[in-house]
Amino acid sequence: MYYEKGYPESVVAPDVFVVFGVENRDRRSYKTWEENNQTPDFVLEITSKSTRSKDQGAKKGIYAFLGVREYFQYDPTGDYLNPQLQGLHLINGNYFPLATNTLPDGTVSLHSEVLGLELRLEAGKLRFYNPAAGQTLLTHEEEAAARQAAEEKAQRLAAKLRELNIDPDSL
Repeated sequence: MYYEKGYPESVVAPDVFVVFGVENRDRRSYKTWEENNQTPDFVLEITSKSTRSKDQGAKKGIYAFLGVREYFQYDPTGDYLNPQLQGLHLINGNYFPLATNTLPDGTVSLHSEVLGLELRLEAGKLRFYNPAAGQTLLTHEEEAAARQAAEEKAQRLAAKLRELNIDPDSL
């Protein structure tokens, strides 16, 4: 993400970021000046031994400067961040920690006001949970498997209807 026109060194590469109010389209890179100076509302960094100091230092400062309202860090191995999932909320140009909630089953949860979701640490894995729907968002793999299962079920139902001399395409 480039954030100052004419200064190619003014670049930062978040692992995940969300910007509201911009067109949903593919981009090779995100240039704020081409997007009505819209900067991310939410950033998630997947941190590791090699990125920890940047994620907690320079990047954190850049995100605050850009006005990123929420900044989350997740350490998938649990080796470098304690706690393994952390969230910060921007108030008057400074980041302050978000409250962590531990559910009865031991799941760690942080609420993202920006996304309207909870980021949950379930058995060490980061998951997004929609409290309004009461559902965990599916991973790409889970969504693909669910779609395939639904397609197979539809094919079985169509075959059964044909057995009953009912054309499923006429319904």
